[in-house]
Amino acid sequence: MYAIGLIEVNGFVTAVETLDAMLKTANVEFVTWEKKLGGRLVTIIIKGDVSAVEEAILTGKIEADKITRTVAYAVIPNPHPETIKMVNISAGKLFKADGGEINEF
Repeated sequence: MYAIGLIEVNGFVTAVETLDAMLKTANVEFVTWEKKLGGRLVTIIIKGDVSAVEEAILTGKIEADKITRTVAYAVIPNPHPETIKMVNISAGKLFKADGGEINEF
């Protein structure tokens, strides 16, 4: 079973450090990111097997807390198709702006 993981942190630098730590720790893939409040809040979304996503999110929280603080985090095992749709819309905005391709779940 696969899952999506979300972690929201303060600031872009913290987000980059957090994502790097998560990707190095577990077999997960980066899906997309969102920034709000002028980049003060950054949400990172990853996907993978449930255990890998749980491990990555825990590692990401520890890494983010070294720099600033983790605002929120969640692991959603076996996400509902409408949840996936919302994530893909977010990813679509990123990839359209980037000129890249969308990686669907």
